[in-house]
Amino acid sequence: MSSTNEILPSQVTKATIITIGDELLIGQVIDTNSAWIAQQLNLIGIQVTKRLAVGDVWEEIWQAIDAEMTVADILILTGGLGPTADDITKPLLCEYFKGKLVRHQPTYEHLQVLFDSVLKRPFTERNQLQALVPDTCDVLLNQVGTAPGMFFKKQQTWLFSLPGVPFEMKWLMQHEVLPMIQREFVGKCIQHKTLLTAGVGESFLADMVSNYEQQLPQQIKMAYLPNFGMVRLRLTCSGTHEQEVNQQITAAFEQLKEIVAPYLVADQDISLQQAVANLLSQQGATLATAESCTGGYIAHLFTAMSGASHYFKGGVVSYSNEIKESLLHVHNQTIEKEGAVSEATVKEMVIGAIEQFGSTYAVAVSGIMGPDGGSENKPVGMAWIAVANQKMIRTKQLFNRFAREKNIQITANHAINMLRMLIVDNR
Repeated sequence: MSSTNEILPSQVTKATIITIGDELLIGQVIDTNSAWIAQQLNLIGIQVTKRLAVGDVWEEIWQAIDAEMTVADILILTGGLGPTADDITKPLLCEYFKGKLVRHQPTYEHLQVLFDSVLKRPFTERNQLQALVPDTCDVLLNQVGTAPGMFFKKQQTWLFSLPGVPFEMKWLMQHEVLPMIQREFVGKCIQHKTLLTAGVGESFLADMVSNYEQQLPQQIKMAYLPNFGMVRLRLTCSGTHEQEVNQQITAAFEQLKEIVAPYLVADQDISLQQAVANLLSQQGATLATAESCTGGYIAHLFTAMSGASHYFKGGVVSYSNEIKESLLHVHNQTIEKEGAVSEATVKEMVIGAIEQFGSTYAVAVSGIMGPDGGSENKPVGMAWIAVANQKMIRTKQLFNRFAREKNIQITANHAINMLRMLIVDNR
């Protein structure tokens, strides 16, 4: 007999996510919906076995739904619920579940208030069509948008149809879908732990942890998530008892941290810049940036995070030599003799940033990101980085070999990691 905390293998709930829209297939819009939905389902122990994207084609949507209704316990659709002719999900589901379209009065009243009092726009006949729903569904009232969600049940399979607008979809998931699933389905206990490394390649890291990975218990899997000079390692443990799963993954994670310690940035799933921001906040320290080739990208990575005003003083995008000289006080002789892309220049840039902003730390970069502008002595992809505090300057030369965008991202990540190491060494 199983205890109340035990989940039997036969009870594992499987889900499929289908995103609908031609814009997804041609790359005009990136599908972030299915990734977010998968994360939320995984957190409550629902196993996502498939993610599909289909265009605005009746037959293809029908076939995808029909195939997954036979294998999935839960099917979640997003997209195709708008008021225009290319939005065919609602009439298709109406036919699939053998219903007819009827007005859902609470949705109609919600739309009327939304258009009259909030949007201050006419409540047109086309907008009123949003209140029509199949009479074979339970309506999920969308209180933050215009397209209602719908819930259907066929035998043992649940189907949810949600709008494709991300914030509307997320609201319905959080307030309607996830609570319904949690009430009715028992999820398998699944836990993840992720750490972040920097300054080491994926293949080298794989060699470091090879023996460890081979000795992991069957219920624990490890994944490599590389990204521009950084690699995240994720452990996933599944089982039937939450306490047992937690003990197993914690022990394995602590062992993994010891192995990769020389390159460990954070023992949680955060970005490199967030790890640096945490260090700055802990020290009560501040940061300034002086960027040429990265065009303000480093500053953007920090200021995109909430709370950046506590530690980020400001930055200069000194793309021209004139700005390097006038704002950062780089000597004209240095640029004339060594060039704008040189160790000497980034040293003076980083000193200038600290002096101008009065910051505890600063980072400076100058380089040639391509696709043109290089020379035999200074090829495309070459960059110089400097990080500094009031007492110390560290520099590094890079030779990137990729396209412009990737060269910028790699240079920025190297610079942020150099800054991290300087901060750590001065704790």
